[in-house]
Amino acid sequence: MAFNKKRSPFWLDRKVLVTGCTGLVGSWLVADLVDAGADVVGLIRDQVHRSNLVRMGLDRRISVVHGSVEDYPLMERVLNEHEIQTVMHLAAQTIVGIANRNPLSTFDANIKGTWSVLEAARRTRTVEQVVIASSDKAYGDQPVLPYDEDTPLQGTHPYDVSKSCADLIARAYFVSYKLPVCVTRCGNFYGPGDLNWNRIVPGTIRSVIRGERPIIRSDGTLIRDYFYVRDGSAGYMFLAEKMAEMPNIHGEAFNFSNEIQMTVLQITERILQAMGSELRPVVRNEASNEILHQYLSARKARELLGWAPRWNLDSALPETVDWYRRLLAEEPEAGLVHA
Repeated sequence: MAFNKKRSPFWLDRKVLVTGCTGLVGSWLVADLVDAGADVVGLIRDQVHRSNLVRMGLDRRISVVHGSVEDYPLMERVLNEHEIQTVMHLAAQTIVGIANRNPLSTFDANIKGTWSVLEAARRTRTVEQVVIASSDKAYGDQPVLPYDEDTPLQGTHPYDVSKSCADLIARAYFVSYKLPVCVTRCGNFYGPGDLNWNRIVPGTIRSVIRGERPIIRSDGTLIRDYFYVRDGSAGYMFLAEKMAEMPNIHGEAFNFSNEIQMTVLQITERILQAMGSELRPVVRNEASNEILHQYLSARKARELLGWAPRWNLDSALPETVDWYRRLLAEEPEAGLVHA
């Protein structure tokens, strides 16, 4: 399915802050915002020279601020001095394994970083919308699936807890201060630009390109919601536009999903099929602190916002595989990078 290039007048010259702009979703969000004519400010903590943002040359097309979301004085300065109208808060520590090994840095980035952004937005008169990018992990492990937005937030492991807390803080800023904030909850993002080779999609593609059997670290039965990165970017922008049109949705959370559930083994097999490979995965069964079954209902976004995904696996996987083939042909050493 082709991406709709029609520009929305909403974004023309709009001053937008994107935190986490070097990340997988953040880089595509910057690309789409720049394409829509927005005046983008990107917050960058670490300079990742092979990030998708740099590969697309977007770091030269936006205003860049160096620092972290945990730095509250910096956040207040940036929002005020750049007269930010829309905040897209994507910065986070997103890797479950890192959260298990180093929970404090995850809590700092995901919890303190969120309240820093929200408090700075509360104190900045120009801010009209704040979109907080959360995760299906905020729901924790639930006996009833799919998750909908009324499902309790009850993370138990470090990463999941960090997202539950951040979501509750965002809700508090709306209820207590009427801050125009909405939360997005998505599943496992995949797509061009992800250089975290520990993730199942890029890791499997790289293994096949090298002629190696792909590795599954779990037992392969974990059920996940796989969501294409370009749909994530489009969904965040769509929600911000709807926030301007529909003030009654402020303070709400929205799940974005293709509403297709797949096991880790199934997504691996789909990648192998898309690449025409007869390799079989190695199932290590060594994952820990993982939620067994997760998938989302996007009914609220469909019915209240009129949202629908633009891609499915059949259209998104070939684009993703082609991107990694080009990357590893141009820069074979890129396959050695661990994000």
